Amino acid sequence: MTYLLFVIGFVILIKGADLLVDGSSSLAKQFHISDLVIGLTIVAFGTSAPELVVNLIASYKGNTELAVTNVLGSNIANTFIAVGAAAIITPLTVQRNTVSKEIPLSVLAGLVVAFVCNDVFLNGDVSSRITRGDGLVLLSFFAVFFVYTLTIAKRDLDSVAQDPDLMSPAKAVVFIILGLAGLTVGGDWIVNGAIAVARVFGMSEALIGLTVVAVGTSLPEIVTSCTAAYKGRKDIAIGNAVGSNIFNVFWVLGLSSVIRELPFDSKINLDVAVNLLAGFLLFAFLFIRNRTHTMGRVKGVLFLFFYAAYISIAIWRG
Repeated sequence: MTYLLFVIGFVILIKGADLLVDGSSSLAKQFHISDLVIGLTIVAFGTSAPELVVNLIASYKGNTELAVTNVLGSNIANTFIAVGAAAIITPLTVQRNTVSKEIPLSVLAGLVVAFVCNDVFLNGDVSSRITRGDGLVLLSFFAVFFVYTLTIAKRDLDSVAQDPDLMSPAKAVVFIILGLAGLTVGGDWIVNGAIAVARVFGMSEALIGLTVVAVGTSLPEIVTSCTAAYKGRKDIAIGNAVGSNIFNVFWVLGLSSVIRELPFDSKINLDVAVNLLAGFLLFAFLFIRNRTHTMGRVKGVLFLFFYAAYISIAIWRG
């Protein structure tokens, strides 16, 4: 039954995020909030909601290793799978602002994680952990990022006409409530199932968090990026993945470590390095000797290959 709930939990989690995004977006448009504001805030938060719920439940239950590796694994999947698959669907040409600001901010998030996780190497401590103080630092970075997105939104704010096809405010509220309930229930079942699978097959929580749980909670980002690429909305295809990575580190990991300090095993530094590498590669592929800032199909295939190689190494490490 635990394994069945583990699988069903993913379905409920993804549907919950979908309902939360639809309801929140509709309610926001009722108040004439632009699509840009909705994309930078509600959609980014909605697609990161599965990671947030899984991490909060894992932190509360003391499964701290799962909380850390879920964020790292999700960010790696967001970059290599979501962006890679979207680029295969259609070459992605993005605005210079995304390449010069949002992607470097995502790389910065990876660097901050590397610093807060390595007390042993940086301070000579006996063990490493992401403390509540570190969590507050991460949340402070998130506050700066949120203010930045609002500034960009206000600068480009459009006059939004009322859409007659929008759901009613009451229905939107119901969608939001159902979405939050689905995220909570699905997240709890996923955490319980992940722990059970790890114990039965002798797998560590870290491996489960970096692979199965990470990919499962990244499905909203993967689906959103691929759908955006198919519809020709190329900025959203990359922006969704990059924005979610920033949310995952500064908001999800920050809030999780404030709830409970998160011990860090130095063996996971390889995954911290891969997370950083993914961000650097995305920046390099879009900026270096690339005046049009285009992510082509060949680069998309390379990203999927990189992820397959990473997963193979993760499983080999066990």
